Amino acid sequence: MTSLLIRSGLVLTMNDGLDVVEGDVSVRDGRIASIARHITEPHDATVDAAGGYVLPGLIQTHIHLCQTLFRGYADDLELMDWLRTRVWPMEAAHTPATLRAAARLAAAELLSSGTTTVLTMETVHDTDVVFEAVADSGMRATIGKCMMDFDAQVPKRLQETTRASIEESVAIRRRWDGAADGRLRAAFAPRFAVSCSRELLEQVAELSTEQHAIVHTHASESPGEIAIVQAMTGARSNVEYLSQVRLTSPHLCAAHCVWVDDRDQQLLAEHDVKVMHCPGSNLKLGSGLAPVPEMRARGITVSLGADGAACNNRLDMFEEMRLAAVLQAMRKKPGALPARDVLWMATRAGAKTLGLDGEIGSIEVGKKADVIVVDRDRPHLVPGPDPFSTIVYAARGSDVRTTIVDGRVLVDRFAPLHIDRAEAVFEARKAARDLVARAGLGDRV
Repeated sequence: MTSLLIRSGLVLTMNDGLDVVEGDVSVRDGRIASIARHITEPHDATVDAAGGYVLPGLIQTHIHLCQTLFRGYADDLELMDWLRTRVWPMEAAHTPATLRAAARLAAAELLSSGTTTVLTMETVHDTDVVFEAVADSGMRATIGKCMMDFDAQVPKRLQETTRASIEESVAIRRRWDGAADGRLRAAFAPRFAVSCSRELLEQVAELSTEQHAIVHTHASESPGEIAIVQAMTGARSNVEYLSQVRLTSPHLCAAHCVWVDDRDQQLLAEHDVKVMHCPGSNLKLGSGLAPVPEMRARGITVSLGADGAACNNRLDMFEEMRLAAVLQAMRKKPGALPARDVLWMATRAGAKTLGLDGEIGSIEVGKKADVIVVDRDRPHLVPGPDPFSTIVYAARGSDVRTTIVDGRVLVDRFAPLHIDRAEAVFEARKAARDLVARAGLGDRV
């Protein structure tokens, strides 16, 4: 199939003018060919949007596909306890088979709920398996092998030497960056300053500059994490330490940034560091409420992600959009983060974070055809006078009826076409049992 017509939708283009068009979208050779009231040219296939909302595919910029099998096994804990007692032991226990099951389950959930692109940090080992599973799913992704060379409290299987961590990350980029017709890219992913040596972070900074590669890390998520970094490094703050090791650059993608003061925000803005806001995870781990409006006011690019299923339990971007808006209404005032801005964060800001704003994030002629259709006739979406408000405050991931990536229909009429959902669920349940037993957590959860 080289051409596809998306017919009779309300198209939220998310272009610079936030234009809304009632009509059709033509896709040819994987890219948007035209948007018009009524397109009559023949196409190989047609998707009937039936008056539904037609949106750019949602872009999640912080997630951990490998943690999808941990869902429900790591609840009601603060960040450092959550990592040390549950998440790290389970990541260490992963095998290629359980990693594949986790990635397939995540892809099924993400695509079915409208996420077409992710930036994901995996575990230390067997990252090729995740690339393979995502390639098969049809999803677009930037994937990084987790890098950890400096933490005595990490399980042995997650402990690396600096040299091995760097060499394997570079090798993964050679193998996978640009694979699957460009859908897959590889990032450097030092977990966070707590578990990475200064030498590793400095080498990653150099490699990122040389290769124009994304660096995906966590930063300033909780007061406990920041206290550890201050004690380890003597730096005033986590962000200041990242600046000292020369990581702060337009390539740095920093998840969370909940506890960033004026000086930190100034550093982030000066170096064009991208921030990934994860409101659901921040709430569940009790981490705090990020100063999103303040960061955006400084010109910092802030996008959205669900984080992993171990600390959110859902990978639903619609829930993250709603939480992002209503939390700032409580923290500041209603309208502090309006619906249109939140949808921008989930699309255009996500694309900019990944360096793909010329390719995805809006429905515009020439851009890649990553598009979703949201059913508009659900009772909870009616009457829907403002489509932006309706999407952010009322819609759910389960309202997504069609998901398209690169012009290829991956979900149609609510059903995945390229992932056997029943099989993915069955394999995931079995893999989770095996994983928990291997991690020695059976009597602790």
